[in-house]
Amino acid sequence: MLKITELCYRYPGGPDLLKSVNFELEPGTFLAILGNNGAGKSTLIKCFSKIIFPNNGSIRMDGEELLHMSCMELAKRVALVSQSVPSTRMTVHDMVMLGRRPYMHWRFSEQDHRIVHEAMDRLGLSPIRGRYLDELSGGERQKVMFARALAQQPRVMLLDEPTSSLDLCNQYRVLSLMRQICHEEGITAMMVIHDLNLALRFCDLFLLLHGGTVFRFGGPEILDREALRQVYGLSGDVKDVDGVKMVAVDL
Repeated sequence: MLKITELCYRYPGGPDLLKSVNFELEPGTFLAILGNNGAGKSTLIKCFSKIIFPNNGSIRMDGEELLHMSCMELAKRVALVSQSVPSTRMTVHDMVMLGRRPYMHWRFSEQDHRIVHEAMDRLGLSPIRGRYLDELSGGERQKVMFARALAQQPRVMLLDEPTSSLDLCNQYRVLSLMRQICHEEGITAMMVIHDLNLALRFCDLFLLLHGGTVFRFGGPEILDREALRQVYGLSGDVKDVDGVKMVAVDL
């Protein structure tokens, strides 16, 4: 169980970006974090990964306070795939192997290598494992970051706009894999995403932020005409098209 209680954050001298955020997630849940620009979505993800430290509140997993853990211990439980992807002179294999660093002692073990190769296989990266990141497209580098996160073997995956560099085919492939991992392996994933249709297609629950607070939290039923109007300033509704829920905006 992941429990977030009264989470608050403000930059020094600035306005409150998160205001008493509360929600709970069961293991194996794929959560979409939604809201307009400036709603606090990426700020929430950064608090989870301790890139920034909340001014108040608690993030507990099975009773353990994540905010009190060392960075190394946190990295064994939480993995982040950010929207900024490095372009460095490092091979795909070596970048994915960095996901094993929280478990490494003096050298990488055979188990580390097995886990890394399994992660690359899942993302279709094995044929390019020897190539350098600065030779790859933005979408290929994004998949490398997914593989590195999987190699960490986390219990929580944080995805900050993970499809921003992916083409349509890879968007569906990566999000389908993420949903499968959540449901089959019990990993909890939290994804910041702007594409409501992708969120509706792949996610189980939805956290709708507005002005730094939780506007709504729940299943796809929370995305209705009123939510679209108040949060996004749109006139529209969520419709069922051949069993798939999609946002239809009034023109």
